[in-house]
Amino acid sequence: MTHSRLTRTVVLIHGAWMTAASWSNFRKPFEEAGYTVHAPSWPFLDRGAAELRANPPADLGSLKAGDIADHIAKFIETLPEKPIIIGHSMGGLVTQLLLDRGYGVAGVLLDSGPVAGIIADPVSLLAALPVLARWNAWNRTYTLSKAQFDAKFANTAPAALRDEAYEKYMVPTSGRVFAQTATGLGIGINIRKRTQPVLVTAASEDKTVAPAMSRKIYKKHKKAPSRTDYVEFAGMSHFLMAEPGYEKVAAFIIEWAKDL
Repeated sequence: MTHSRLTRTVVLIHGAWMTAASWSNFRKPFEEAGYTVHAPSWPFLDRGAAELRANPPADLGSLKAGDIADHIAKFIETLPEKPIIIGHSMGGLVTQLLLDRGYGVAGVLLDSGPVAGIIADPVSLLAALPVLARWNAWNRTYTLSKAQFDAKFANTAPAALRDEAYEKYMVPTSGRVFAQTATGLGIGINIRKRTQPVLVTAASEDKTVAPAMSRKIYKKHKKAPSRTDYVEFAGMSHFLMAEPGYEKVAAFIIEWAKDL
């Protein structure tokens, strides 16, 4: 058996600045292991990246983490069984909210955004400042520049892949979600009631969600009565789900899930 005994279904939740298409390679090892894989989009982001950059949806800037969780929850409710939920970046924040609501048999937090009660480390705070340090930031969208993407998001990926990925996947994101991570408003969870196993990951070269942030998230989740594990992937950036080496990230998760 190459899949978890708990489920044969995986739901992938993309993060800020990405579309669901960014999972196109990462999902394949799971499918090869026998999982049915779903990668739903956030609200307003079910169009092509170029179109979204040219015409950002009017309500995207004020989209809340809870709104995204509601949207994904409705999708999960249509599935024949509870999935393993894997969330990247702000998708990891949404994953934590969904687990708190009882969705999913397990969760994987790939270089995740924080829930309430976790104070950002200097590196992660610096990465979020361009989004937050604007007038009315909590109601506005923000798109990473190519230079920011290269330096902070995909800094260990080859230049050609960075160029391709920026054009294919980079989209505006919600300022409200970043404001929530800064204030903790609307993103609280009751960690002591979590029953699903959780894996928290970090990437050693991540300049968006630094390993220090991932370790804080892990420390918080260790207070849960259920299994909580941590792994750090050396030499990888925040783009660990799509850059060279994503296969070892997927393989680790698949092996972890088999053991549940």
